[in-house]
Amino acid sequence: MAAPAYPAWVTRWVSGQWRNKKRPPTLRPPRTLALADKVANRREQSTEATCITEMSVMMACWKQNDFNDKPCAEEIRTFYDCVAKAEKERKNQNEDTLSSRGNLPSTKVNKLLKRFPQITHYV
Repeated sequence: MAAPAYPAWVTRWVSGQWRNKKRPPTLRPPRTLALADKVANRREQSTEATCITEMSVMMACWKQNDFNDKPCAEEIRTFYDCVAKAEKERKNQNEDTLSSRGNLPSTKVNKLLKRFPQITHYV
């Protein structure tokens, strides 16, 4: 008894030969693939808050003493010292360094893109 005769496309489909002949679609971008001349200005996300413990100790002291500053002078002084120290560290931080997330700020990226513009024509 002879095997049934199937159309050629069925044989290719069952054997998986149709997969080998398919090519991925060609990518035709609407514009040339190049970096832009600038990026959008985005504000840096603030890092974790500093001096939280000193502030909470100071506020607890205020609450215990009916918001009187005299008995809480030591706590207030330590809080202000912590704030001054954190502000000094923030100002001393070099602008060229990466942010805490490992990204360059948008202002630095724009400066670099201005220094090295895209070549739009060939010599």
